[in-house]
Amino acid sequence: MRAPVLASLLVVAVGPLPAAAATVTVTMENMQFTPAAVAVHVGDTVEWTNKDFVAHSATANDKSFDVVVPAHKSGTLVVKAVGDFTYFCKFHPMMKGSIAAGD
Repeated sequence: MRAPVLASLLVVAVGPLPAAAATVTVTMENMQFTPAAVAVHVGDTVEWTNKDFVAHSATANDKSFDVVVPAHKSGTLVVKAVGDFTYFCKFHPMMKGSIAAGD
């Protein structure tokens, strides 16, 4: 009879575990971001993988981040705030993307 009580106490004491941080990949290829829009949570990582033969960047319109990614390399950003962030490639301004970050 004591085992169910002990199990109940363990569940209450531990409670729900926070979700593990995720990594969301955005590909830079053919002069575009794919996917162009991503949804993440604070603490998640956005990883840009450049498959083109030229350097690209993920530069926030509000200047809050600027990730330069050489050809055939990757760059990352850990999301630290809730909000909607639009970005572009400073070398190829027609390349545009967005990050929607929630709790």
